[in-house]
Amino acid sequence: MSSRIEERCQEKGLKMTEQRRLVAQVLSEAYDHPDAGEVYKRAIDIDPRISMATVYRTIRLFEECNVLERHDFGDGRVRFEEASREHHDHLIDVVSGNIIEFQNPDIERLQREVARQLGYELVDHRLELYGTPLNKKGVDTEDG
Repeated sequence: MSSRIEERCQEKGLKMTEQRRLVAQVLSEAYDHPDAGEVYKRAIDIDPRISMATVYRTIRLFEECNVLERHDFGDGRVRFEEASREHHDHLIDVVSGNIIEFQNPDIERLQREVARQLGYELVDHRLELYGTPLNKKGVDTEDG
């Protein structure tokens, strides 16, 4: 069974080698936003013959074909996710490094409205929020 990323590559006419299929599988199954090193670790668990250079080349190819999206969340790691997914934004927990995907129609509407007020039609955007968890006991400020 082919992965979502593999199917998108085939739709774009990309030749799918065994190694490219493996990287596509790892990325399609990713529950997070892995960097190339993490993709490599997951790939060698499946096939130890794959090289880090192959992973890098394949990721770059997938990105050039608009199958992958690159993210830099400020932690020094370039991370990747499937580009074909429905639009979403990201909240980055700066304490744990967790990346939370979310959708909010009010934010989407407000972004379009801001662009319109400035004389533009919004054609694309990317929103990244950075935060720390609120205190679990309900006290979320120093004054609380």
